[in-house]
Amino acid sequence: MVPTSIILWLFLVSPFLWYCCMANEEVTCSWKVPMRQRREVISIKDFGGVGDGKTVNTWAFRKAVYRISRMRRIGGTMLHVPPGVWLTGSFNLTSHMTLYLAKGATLKATQDTRNWPLMDPLPSYGRGRELPGGRYTSLIHGNGVRDVIITGEKGVIDGQGEVWWDMWRRRTLRYTRPNLIEFMHSSDILITNIVLLNSPFWNIHPVYSSNVVIKYVSIFAPHDSPNTDGIDPDSSSSVCIEDTYISTGDDMVAIKSGWDEYGIAYGRPSYDITIRRVHGSSPFSGIAIGSEASGGVNNILVEDVSLYNTGIGIHVKTNVGRGGYIRDVTFKNVFMNNVRKGIRIVGDVGDHPDEYFNRFAVPRVDGVNIKDVWGVNVQQPGAIEGITSSRFTRICLNNVKLWGSRNMPWTCRDVTGAALGVQPWPCAELTTSFSEGYC
Repeated sequence: MVPTSIILWLFLVSPFLWYCCMANEEVTCSWKVPMRQRREVISIKDFGGVGDGKTVNTWAFRKAVYRISRMRRIGGTMLHVPPGVWLTGSFNLTSHMTLYLAKGATLKATQDTRNWPLMDPLPSYGRGRELPGGRYTSLIHGNGVRDVIITGEKGVIDGQGEVWWDMWRRRTLRYTRPNLIEFMHSSDILITNIVLLNSPFWNIHPVYSSNVVIKYVSIFAPHDSPNTDGIDPDSSSSVCIEDTYISTGDDMVAIKSGWDEYGIAYGRPSYDITIRRVHGSSPFSGIAIGSEASGGVNNILVEDVSLYNTGIGIHVKTNVGRGGYIRDVTFKNVFMNNVRKGIRIVGDVGDHPDEYFNRFAVPRVDGVNIKDVWGVNVQQPGAIEGITSSRFTRICLNNVKLWGSRNMPWTCRDVTGAALGVQPWPCAELTTSFSEGYC
């Protein structure tokens, strides 16, 4: 018999062994948006930028982007940010450009919230996510752009979010906090080889966009920083997230598609999204779908993920009033260590934008496949709790092993599906065999 200590050691190190082995494989979706070499290179210094950590360079960045948009060089233009600390407020990007952060370059957000620009709320949300009305513009923003790259030699984008977090805690915010990077109505976006720190709100938010690749990115924020989601694809399609490390104060990755009646009316789903070789920790969810998924979510693949010191490993969340659907979702090869709850698929999560949401708009959850999941130090294996008027269907668990010292049971209701090779055994609502075409 293999000693218990050896078995535990294998489970603890398996994510790292797996990562070393997988690193040499060529399984990728990053071909969706290839790296482009720009024919023209300009420097932020050409526009009066000063990287001394004191000079505010907002106008320099805006002038540089304006020049790129007006000149329209064949093949596009690279805006080079050399080593230094470049203090700046919010600025927009334009099509056919690369924002390149050299080694030793830090692009740092100003903390002057009084003059931070405002913009309209997203139509699929109907209001700011935190407060009624508009929202603050992201530090780096793109609307209606294509062929845009943000990259470098592990250059840093620091949102200096402490001032925003403090306003949230003191309840003195007037509008919803800014994201660090947001692209709206955009396509062919590549974000790679950069480090993101201390976002005021969500870190990377592609919304109403397609062909987005996020690869080799590291994202950090304190675990007590509020709502600092790592990457939130929102009403977007053909999104590839790979080889990324995330440690923040909220969900590492959360797929969304609008909020209640506004998301239903806007009707733009999130689909064809791949999340692969993502690692990290969060006090909330590792990989989440929802809860704002009123436009629908389908065709999602999550594989080769390792999580540690996390609240919920796999989280599919929705609520009455959301409407929409979550279907054809696959999680496979997920490793967890020190997780409060391994798997949670529930229909009672999230608040509402206002009192006008439709209480009869029940979401549909169908076709969630979870296989080859291993976990140690898991306090509770999971919960699968559907909605009485809209049972969750085709919830399939295959080779799911979630060990913990407490031996707490699963909780299940209003769900149908199947389970095979699950420890501890989930619940009577899931059958013990898979029918062809079912799981």
